Amino acid sequence: MASLDIAALKAKLNTFKRTTGERTDALWKPTEGKHVIRIVPWVERPQNPFIELHFHYLGSKTYLSPLSYDRRDPIAEFADSILEEARGKGEQERKDAWAQAKPFRPKLRTYVPIIVRGEESKGVRLYSFGKTVYEELLGYIADPDYGDITDPKTGRDITLEYISKENSDTKFAKTSVKVKPKESPLSTDAGQVEVWLKTQPNIK
Repeated sequence: MASLDIAALKAKLNTFKRTTGERTDALWKPTEGKHVIRIVPWVERPQNPFIELHFHYLGSKTYLSPLSYDRRDPIAEFADSILEEARGKGEQERKDAWAQAKPFRPKLRTYVPIIVRGEESKGVRLYSFGKTVYEELLGYIADPDYGDITDPKTGRDITLEYISKENSDTKFAKTSVKVKPKESPLSTDAGQVEVWLKTQPNIK
């Protein structure tokens, strides 16, 4: 009887560990306190660095919704069918339908490539945030006094403050962003800028 090729199986195990490590390293999560970050133009779409993905949070599992890639989502369609059945019914029935449908509606998470000041050696990473932070950042960009805050030469750094759920005055963690009024280059090293603009985590 042939014996197991232990060396080959160990090598396979290491590929799983390496993939997990690479995925973790590609994502940046703020710790308690203030951080300074800089949004980097996304290599796949420099004119818009915001990558919108939709997720289902069902129990302890997280699922990427096909809506993220403009495809049909049966779970979202199920939620829509609940609401459609309640259309035209009484207020309480509509409220009950909304409560039933809400867990099945996908939730938006936005990702953006960033450099964390003080951690430039780690390269470009992806920062994920919810609707509130997304609206704040878009508000700055829409303001003519700020404009393109991602420009490698004339963009602006962002001060981000993260307060954990344990230290928040609400039941949730809080994140606030404030774009610096002074323009600054992504880096004074042109070669480094070129690397950051071309070498980024693959969101897919």
